[in-house]
Parts: sequence; structure tokens; C-alpha cells
Amino acid sequence: MSYYIPYVIERTSKGERSYDIYSRLLKDRIIMLSGEIEDGMASAIVAQMLFLEAEDPDKDIYLYINSPGGVITSGFSIYDTMNYIKPDVCTICIGQAASMGAFLLSCGAQGKRYALPNSRIMIHQPLGGARGQATDIEIQAKEILRMKEILNAILAKNTGQKLAKIQKDTDRDFFM
Repeated sequence: MSYYIPYVIERTSKGERSYDIYSRLLKDRIIMLSGEIEDGMASAIVAQMLFLEAEDPDKDIYLYINSPGGVITSGFSIYDTMNYIKPDVCTICIGQAASMGAFLLSCGAQGKRYALPNSRIMIHQPLGGARGQATDIEIQAKEILRMKEILNAILAKNTGQKLAKIQKDTDRDFFM
């Protein structure tokens, strides 16, 4: 489904300039993470973070999240960049932050993680499916269990909760 991306006009003493809304928000250090987290979207988010760090490494970046989740490795590229860059990344949930979206919400700078009043946040264990020979399925199963351990450890660190609580809460869909 395609949708119209609004344009805004900025008037200054030098004249007028037209921006698509996302470019205008980027000027104010706002990045919108909307939709399923996959490689293309993650690359765009990472590029925006790197750009904003180069512009001013001392100013916070605001990451607005409205996502049902997505690919673990794509989310990890965003997470790793959030930790790699110097500016604090403030995370704000608008709409929903589920699965990898909730994970990234938890990765905002401590004291700079927010959710709007009617936002929906959900965590759960990684989902996956494997096909092929038994050995291939075993390899995939071991990898998804390894990812589960990593995700749970990071969630525990970010939230200050005990690992056992995170493991219990992520065993099934857990809405907050």
C-alpha cells in the first residue's frame, strides 16, 4: 500500500524551501522508525544516525518507534549503531513497539525512554522457521536459541530486571 508523504515549506530570510516531512524532522534530529524492521529500513535508520552524529555528536537523537517488529539481525544493526555513536538516542513509542520494536525501545539512553499514553508494547521470544535436512534444522534451532539468550540478556541489562523475569516474560507474548 502506498501513501502520500507530505511536504512542508520552510520560510527564512533567504527564501522558501520545500522538504518532505521526514527530511524536515531529521533537521530537528528526529528519526521515524515505522513498520516492519528489515534490512532496507535498518540501513536508512543507521545512515540517519551516523549523519546526525557527524552533524553534532553532543546533541541527542530522537527515535520514534511504531513497529510490529521484524528481522533480528536488522534490529541488531540499529542497536549496535545506537551504542556506537556518541549522541544519546532517546526512544519514544508511538502506536506500538512489539518484538524487535520493543527491544529497540528498551535500548534508548537510560532515563530517555518514553511511550505515549495509548502506546502498546509487547515482548516475546524470537520467532523463526527452519526447513531442510534435520542437521540444517538443528543448526537453525541452535542459532535462534543463541539469539534468544542475547536478546534476553540485553533486555535485562536495559530494564534492570533479573534475567529470570525477562525469560519468563518473553516466553509468550507479554503486553505492557
